Amino acid sequence: MASFCLEVSGPFACFTRPEMKVERVSYDVITPSAARAVFEAILWKPAIRWSIQRIEVLRPIRWTNLRRNEVSGVISTRNVQQAMNAGKGVLAQYIEEERQQRAGLFLHDVAYRLHASMEMVGEDARSNPGKYIEMFQRRASKGQCINQPYLGCREFAANFRLIENSATSAPAIDETCELGWMLHDLDFRNAADPQPRFFNARMQAGVIEVPPFEEARG
Repeated sequence: MASFCLEVSGPFACFTRPEMKVERVSYDVITPSAARAVFEAILWKPAIRWSIQRIEVLRPIRWTNLRRNEVSGVISTRNVQQAMNAGKGVLAQYIEEERQQRAGLFLHDVAYRLHASMEMVGEDARSNPGKYIEMFQRRASKGQCINQPYLGCREFAANFRLIENSATSAPAIDETCELGWMLHDLDFRNAADPQPRFFNARMQAGVIEVPPFEEARG
């Protein structure tokens, strides 16, 4: 198991609270699942698994209200299957007919230092872990990614850089508070019905220690 550190930042972020049904309201800080997605955007392979260990908040928590246009529906899987079987079909969405305006409470001007471990779960990774370690280091140091990392919502793109020595980087904010129950990640053991798992998050001097996924509650 190898550990890595990334510093990510962006002008806006939204790590949506699942208890909010219509409007988007963000958690105070990035969630472990969103942090995992940043690492996976740089390197994802079936043979490895990312586990978030620590989150450091580098900038004060700031909020902003935004109203955005969203599309109310999606193209159904059934329509896609019918079009594939028939070789033709109408799969377009007409934005003017499905546009909805929704308000959101988002984070503004965010920066985090994310610590994660790369776990070798596949036979190839266990037999040759150095290949995957070097692959991630090379890609992260050059700014390469499979898809653009984002901060909760895909329109909120994230800048990232690999941190070799976090001791020489900017310190975390000097703030301690209880963040309450936060989404840890989804349990995909039943792929047809993934279940959310939560943990009681606490920020101590700007640092959130993330427990192992097995200790999170459903």
